[in-house]
Amino acid sequence: MTTTSTTTTGSAPHGADWAAWQTSWDRQQEWYMPDREERFGIMLDMVEALAGPEPRVLDLACGTGTITARLLDRLPGATSTGVDLDPALLAIAEGTFAGDDRVSFVTADLKDPEWPAELPYDTYDAVLTATALHWLHTEPLAALYGQVAELVRDGGVFMNADHMIDETTPRINAAERELRHARMEQAKRDGALDWSQWWALAAQDPVLAGPTARRFEIYGEHADGDTPSAAWHARVLREQGFTEARPVWCSPSDALVLALK
Repeated sequence: MTTTSTTTTGSAPHGADWAAWQTSWDRQQEWYMPDREERFGIMLDMVEALAGPEPRVLDLACGTGTITARLLDRLPGATSTGVDLDPALLAIAEGTFAGDDRVSFVTADLKDPEWPAELPYDTYDAVLTATALHWLHTEPLAALYGQVAELVRDGGVFMNADHMIDETTPRINAAERELRHARMEQAKRDGALDWSQWWALAAQDPVLAGPTARRFEIYGEHADGDTPSAAWHARVLREQGFTEARPVWCSPSDALVLALK
C-alpha cells in the first residue's frame, strides 16, 4: 500500500520506483489543485457513510490509482477495480499495487459502449472518479453516467470530483482564475512541475518511455472536453437513473458531486 507525502517538490524520479512516481504525480496535480487532498477526504467520508467499511469500488479513469491508494489506506477491507486507457499511468498503477489481491486493473476506453463488459463484477457499492471526465464532451459524458448508474447497486454511490464551471458568474470566475494562476506561476518559479514537464520526464524514463509514447498516440497532448457546472452534473445524473444527486464539496473552481442510486 502506498501512502503519499504532502511535501511540495518539483523533483521527479527515474526508473521503476513506483512510490516516487506516485509522489511526483501528486505534486504535479497539486500544482493545479492545491485543495486536492481535501476533496479526496470528503469523498472517502461519503463512501464510508453510504457504502460501509468494506466497499467494492470502481476507480473510474483511475490514472495512477490515486483514489485506490487513499481508499485502501482509509478502508483496508475495501476492494478496487481500476479502469483506464492510459498505458503510462496504468503502468504506474499496476506497479504500485503489484501483489495486492484487493486491487485489479482493466484497460478500457470509456467511449466504447462495451467497456463495462471488461469489468470483473456486474455491480459496485461505489464508483469514484476525479479530475478525469472533463476529457469528455457533455453528450458522451451523459451516456457514461447512464452506464455508471447500471453498475452502481441499489443504495450505492457515485462521486465525480472535477472542474465544474458555473458560467453564470463570469466576474467571480475571472477573479478566481487570475489569483489561482498567479499562485501557480509562483509555485512554478519555486520548482513545481506542470503537466507537460511531468510527461517529458516520463518519456525519458527507460521503463515509462514506451507506455508514454503509446499514451500520446492515443490522446495527443490533451483531450478537448467540457466542464459543465455542478448543477448540470447533478441534473443529468438524476436523469440517468440516480435518485438523489448534489454537490457535497466545492472550491471556487472545482466540485465533488455525489449521486445515490
